[in-house]
Amino acid sequence: MKFTRSTLLKASPYAALLAGFAGGALAVSPTSAEREIPRQQGEAHLQLAQATQRAAPNSRGEMQLSFAPVAARAAPAVVNVYAQRVVRSMSRDPFFGRFSGPRMEQSLGSGVIVGADGIIVTNNHVIEGAQSLKVVLADRREFDAELVLADPRVDLAVLRINAGGERLPTLQYANTADAQVGDLVLAIGNPFGLQQTVTSGIISALARTEVGISDYAFFIQTDAAINRGNSGGALVDMNGALVGINSAITSESGGSNGVGFAIPSEMVRRVVESAVSGGSTVIRPWLGARLQTVTSDLARSLSLPRPEGVLVSELYPRAAGERAGLRTNDIILSVGGVEVRDDAAVRYQFATQRPGSRVPLTVLRDGRQVTLMAVAEAPPGGAPEARLLAGRHALTGVRVVTMTPSTAEAAGLDPFISGVIIQQIDRRAPAARILRPGDVIYAVNGATVRDAAQLDRAMSQSASGVISVDRNGQRADLRF
Repeated sequence: MKFTRSTLLKASPYAALLAGFAGGALAVSPTSAEREIPRQQGEAHLQLAQATQRAAPNSRGEMQLSFAPVAARAAPAVVNVYAQRVVRSMSRDPFFGRFSGPRMEQSLGSGVIVGADGIIVTNNHVIEGAQSLKVVLADRREFDAELVLADPRVDLAVLRINAGGERLPTLQYANTADAQVGDLVLAIGNPFGLQQTVTSGIISALARTEVGISDYAFFIQTDAAINRGNSGGALVDMNGALVGINSAITSESGGSNGVGFAIPSEMVRRVVESAVSGGSTVIRPWLGARLQTVTSDLARSLSLPRPEGVLVSELYPRAAGERAGLRTNDIILSVGGVEVRDDAAVRYQFATQRPGSRVPLTVLRDGRQVTLMAVAEAPPGGAPEARLLAGRHALTGVRVVTMTPSTAEAAGLDPFISGVIIQQIDRRAPAARILRPGDVIYAVNGATVRDAAQLDRAMSQSASGVISVDRNGQRADLRF
């Protein structure tokens, strides 16, 4: 099976098809699609799981039990989110033959109240580009909303409404470390503009990292029906706690095929905490390690009895991983007590930790397990000042920023790449014909470029030559 632009859709009625797949499709091998997604197995999780009683219904009376109490408890905290945006259209009017001008488009999604003072979380793609926002509560009261923080990289946004001092109903965050495949869940939202729809299902998979919907993929998969308009709605457990925010579906037709994806509550909590603390962006801790999934072939070459964990192939100097004592060729088995199987899982687990907290890393080194303590901290480098290139050369009119792990992470690029990232290009500049924002210039005439000032000097001293550019991992030499 393939996840493609035609099959993987945001669950909002006006959302575009998902982008970000190389060549328009992300192939999933049969072994990957068919393998059992293991539950998270930290030591604390195992003890909690053993204490949790789970049993299949064993009588007709138990089969007739209802989800109504859970729905009644959770539904008041789920809202409608209306986003209005101006769309500039160049289509020709069929009656008068004129080109139509800007028009107002309204999209509808769902949201969840997570703060009794009016803090609401939804998907970023529901509100992206909106000029005005409105929230309709379950009791049909309407409020204007303001955007507090948008985080496109995880597709979450935090809104605030003024309820006049009234304490609103909220959902508490569930601990998804306790979630298991097969657990019952309810999806609550507003599909197709309908009011308050509740669907039931189970958690059908955990730790979905191969879907590629966002930069920090670690999705909870469910077969509870999710359709367009459910985006930003709640996935809740049988206690009525928030397991995740429903975000996307896999579908050939655009309707629910029983494969939906929710952003886990741990990531939701981190984004909301950043918003209510006054932050304009989310600070995500970075381990500072280049990682490689341990496949069967790699396991054999490392003399491992079975494939497990993630191999450390490179460490960034003085980043959290190296300072914790992590070494190249270590195999990371768990982060914060949660088992990890690939690079995306390590990035997600470390990124959801509170900055400054100590995070245990279980590592396999020389055949024995070692526990290291890493401090969750932001990528080094901060935010270097942008530099506008001037003078008479091929990059005049290009605004650039020195690459650091911090700027690379913010741009969704490889933090280990050195060079200068293009932030903006004057559309009248000669470079606008071949370069684009997000390109990384790493050399001029074969000489490595490490910062914006060095690039400026190199271009000013060269009337012609070659600029070496990295674009989405593909490198090219461009003559000027």
